[in-house]
Amino acid sequence: MPIEPGQRLPDVTLIRAGADGPEPVQTADYFRGRRVALFAVPGAYTPTCSARHLPGFVDRADELRTRGVEEIACTAVNDAFVLAAWAKASGADGVTMLADGNGDFARALGLDVDSSKYGMGLRSRRYSMIVDDGVVTQLNLEEPGAFEVSSADYLVQHI
Repeated sequence: MPIEPGQRLPDVTLIRAGADGPEPVQTADYFRGRRVALFAVPGAYTPTCSARHLPGFVDRADELRTRGVEEIACTAVNDAFVLAAWAKASGADGVTMLADGNGDFARALGLDVDSSKYGMGLRSRRYSMIVDDGVVTQLNLEEPGAFEVSSADYLVQHI
C-alpha cells in the first residue's frame, strides 16, 4: 500500500555522493525539522527524467523556495555516483541527489515498480511530494507512463 499524506516517511538509509565518497543519509534525520520537496524518477539519464522532470525542478527552484520549501531532493533507484554525474551533466547543483540503489526507500514507501520488462529491474514510481518535518503533506503520484502531476510546475501551483 503506498504511503499517503499524513504519514511519516519510513526511516531508511539513502546514499549521497560526498567529497570523500558515498555518505549514508538517514531519512529520519534528513527530513527532520524542515520542509522538503522530494521527487522520484524511474532512472537517471532516462528520457523524460532528463528532458523534463529534473530540469523542471532546477528551473522552478526559486519559486519552490519562495513557497516555503527549504530543500529540493531527488531520489532514484540508481547508485550515488550515477546520480552525482547526472546532476553535474544537468546543471542541477541546487538539487540534492539521494541514491536508493537497492530500492529500499521505494519499497518502504510502497512506490516500487517492477520494470524488468524494460531491462531496468526494480525501480521507483514517478512522483513528487512535500515533506514537512518527516511527514508527507502532499503526494503527487503518476500513473505508469505519465508525466503530469509529479512535475515541478504542478507542485508549484499546488503548494
